[in-house]
Amino acid sequence: MAVSYKKLFHLMIEKEISNVQLQQKAQISANVITRMKRNQYISLESIESICRALNCNIDEILEFISVDEKKEQ
Repeated sequence: MAVSYKKLFHLMIEKEISNVQLQQKAQISANVITRMKRNQYISLESIESICRALNCNIDEILEFISVDEKKEQ
């Protein structure tokens, strides 16, 4: 299984929130943003902070995809 944060970036566009604004609101580092852009795993603590900052649930910011789906993208 792989992780995808496409939902998060779509939500940020909808809410007109930049990467820097998310960093400040969620109190996360730029490294966390970079890891998400690369669809790498981040800590559950960071995910929780992002959800609180955006007032959303975890399923609204990430999804797990099979390795086969990832290869097709």
